[in-house]
Amino acid sequence: MKTLLVDDERLARAELRRLLENFPKIDIIGEAANADEALPMIEDLQPDLLFLDIQMPGKNGFELLQSIEGKAPDVIFTTAYDEYAIKAFEFNALDYLLKPVELNRLTEAIHRVEEEHHHRNEPERTQKDISTKILGENDQVFVKDGEKCWFVKLGKVRLFESMGNYVRLYFDDQKPLVLKSLNALEDRLDPATFFRANRKHIINLQWIDKIEPWFSGGLLVTLRGGDKIEISRRQAIRFKDLLSL
Repeated sequence: MKTLLVDDERLARAELRRLLENFPKIDIIGEAANADEALPMIEDLQPDLLFLDIQMPGKNGFELLQSIEGKAPDVIFTTAYDEYAIKAFEFNALDYLLKPVELNRLTEAIHRVEEEHHHRNEPERTQKDISTKILGENDQVFVKDGEKCWFVKLGKVRLFESMGNYVRLYFDDQKPLVLKSLNALEDRLDPATFFRANRKHIINLQWIDKIEPWFSGGLLVTLRGGDKIEISRRQAIRFKDLLSL
């Protein structure tokens, strides 16, 4: 995957180059210190992927992308500032890495790029196929709630709770709302990891800390973090079969 690094800090480019040595599919074909250097390199070398700083002397990273004629490469933004996250995703960035870049976050970003390229290279996949792809614990989703946004791995989400036309996601100490029904979400989630406990909740089975008998043949599940969720009697039968209780 032909890759170009664009950052006005030489040490930042050197550190990113060092980290990218862990990914043999990444072929670094050049570096640029600003938009004026990067633009002709993008046109001549046709990179597949840009690691792009946002704040640089002259044109910033967003302005560089707007200057590209024709199809732009995939972009992973690298920046010391988190206030640009929402704007970054308006430019269809595949990821947004805060400096100093950590190897585990870089790994997630590269995985996302590889998945995106894999989907594009499958001509028989229709848009419907892609939009209905089953999402597992290692998949990342972009969550936006008001002015806040997150790139969260689904394995970190311990609980989904229906709130009318919205669903609340519980991960870390965050509880954002997304405009989606719980039924639609259930259709997208891997049933080996995510279980519909009742009318209002889907739980991540890997976050279960304790299981107790409950009223009317149901079960009470305690998740790591302290959330207590009732599994209805009907779902308790499926739950026991699933976990071989």
